[in-house]
Amino acid sequence: MNSVDVLVDAFGRIREAVHDVVEGLSADELSARVDPQANTIAWLVWHLTRIQDDHIADVAGTEQIWTAQGWNDRFKLPFSDRATGYGHGAEDVAAVRVGSPKPLTGYYDAVHERTLEYLGGITGASLARVVDEAWTPPVTLGVRLVSVISDDLQHIGQAAFVRGVLRRR
Repeated sequence: MNSVDVLVDAFGRIREAVHDVVEGLSADELSARVDPQANTIAWLVWHLTRIQDDHIADVAGTEQIWTAQGWNDRFKLPFSDRATGYGHGAEDVAAVRVGSPKPLTGYYDAVHERTLEYLGGITGASLARVVDEAWTPPVTLGVRLVSVISDDLQHIGQAAFVRGVLRRR
């Protein structure tokens, strides 16, 4: 197993977790909050998918799946097409509503496929390529991909926690 294989495995685990956390949930459960300021499962999954979509499109030099495949039109959210959830407040979180898990898993699966396509075209050596010079030290491709994985895992863990709380009520 090489370094790219490890990344593919990590993103695959995120995909499994996304499906597991939303499976069988109603629209009300997907939008429920454990308190008035808390994130919902729908928002958490949408947000982690938007971040992955945004960051993979950036390093790949492609259009985001969000707009390229019309997910922005399907979700009909009151945000700019560039919005990823970063900086969202309670009202923004409440605006991310879906009727079922299907839009969340559909969008994530499309982003996951794009992620795998991108990873299939890189080598371990390309992970050292600088992709963002706005940071000190500059961010390499490897660091960016690990950052996406870390962010995704934190948010899917939060969504799993919310699911557990809701199912115990």
